[in-house]
Amino acid sequence: MRVANPIRRIMDTIEHPKDAPQEFISLSIGDPTVFGNLKVHQQVKDSLCRIIQSDKCNGYFNAAGSSEARRAVAKRFSSTRSQLTEGDIILTSGCSGALEIAMAACANPGDNLLIPKPGFSLYTTICAHLGVEIRYYDLLPDSNWEIDLAQMESLVDERTCAILVNNPSNPCGSVWSRAHIEAILRLVSKLDVPLISDEVYADMVFDGHTFYSFGEVSEDVPVIVVGGIAKRYLVPGWRVGWIIIHDRDGRLEELKTGMYKLGQLILGANTLVQSAIPEMLEKTPTEFYEETNRMLQTHATYLVDRISKIPGLSIIVPGGAMYVMVRVEINQLEGIQGDVDFTQKLLLEENVFVLPGTIFGAPNFVRLVVCPPLNKLESACDRLALFCSRHRSPASSS
Repeated sequence: MRVANPIRRIMDTIEHPKDAPQEFISLSIGDPTVFGNLKVHQQVKDSLCRIIQSDKCNGYFNAAGSSEARRAVAKRFSSTRSQLTEGDIILTSGCSGALEIAMAACANPGDNLLIPKPGFSLYTTICAHLGVEIRYYDLLPDSNWEIDLAQMESLVDERTCAILVNNPSNPCGSVWSRAHIEAILRLVSKLDVPLISDEVYADMVFDGHTFYSFGEVSEDVPVIVVGGIAKRYLVPGWRVGWIIIHDRDGRLEELKTGMYKLGQLILGANTLVQSAIPEMLEKTPTEFYEETNRMLQTHATYLVDRISKIPGLSIIVPGGAMYVMVRVEINQLEGIQGDVDFTQKLLLEENVFVLPGTIFGAPNFVRLVVCPPLNKLESACDRLALFCSRHRSPASSS
């Protein structure tokens, strides 16, 4: 079976402490609902309840989604440069479903597909399932995780079926500038390769950063954007995502047909939830988004301040999404062999769970989620400081 999940391959080997004296704190899973401090807006819940009570959305819809929901997505993400219609939208089972359909439409066995390193581990899983060669392009940690464009270009050949980008980034928490997005688009135009842009964290950015969609910025490159309601609306379990096809010149017609056909494999997204999308997109107050971003930024700022003061760790300041990447200075820590070993020993000794960067293609980093309440983050940082102090190399102290 061609399914391999990098997270499971490592995490299934992790030993959890038994009868630990301290409360378990997980900074590992990218689910904003876990701790209950980030709540769905009441208007969204009320809308879904009305739809359930109506008894009008219990049957099958068009496999690509209802006309009302697709028109709402098209309206929300249209721009001056890219006027979208219902026909440019396919609703899917979550953004992960959108990714699988978009990647499958582009790829044939034996093709290669470029994905970021570090990057969301599901990209690797889908490529393996499709029988596609994975080629990793580098994100540069000391340049706010921008793409090494020269290295990316060197990976492309006649069997490259697509390039996948992710902004804002999981796991990096980075938000690219418009100038960098324009540079990426110039390269993709030169290479003449389909571009898939994972924008599930669209608009989840902090002060001083602005989100730009590749589909909006592009002048001539057709872009397949994937996204959904999971993160911005704090409902990852509701499982509705979308594919947005920005193709003003009709260059992706064959791929669009393929994506529509692949969407028929699951007979469409959840009908109740997709029926709530028009009101969700049009009536959710701006204050809800602002408050969510404000809370995430407050938590991220706290982590940056605390962790930057812990010898043996250094942190790259995030610009958005829900994550921070922390570099583990292995040469400053005694008895720590790498990020996986760091994760295991931190869990056993302090009952704090983080994800090792190796999962994402970033050895000697760990990823922390910023969603937990501040008191949980405070306790986690206290324990991280104790752990690193306990393991601090004598040479690094001198």
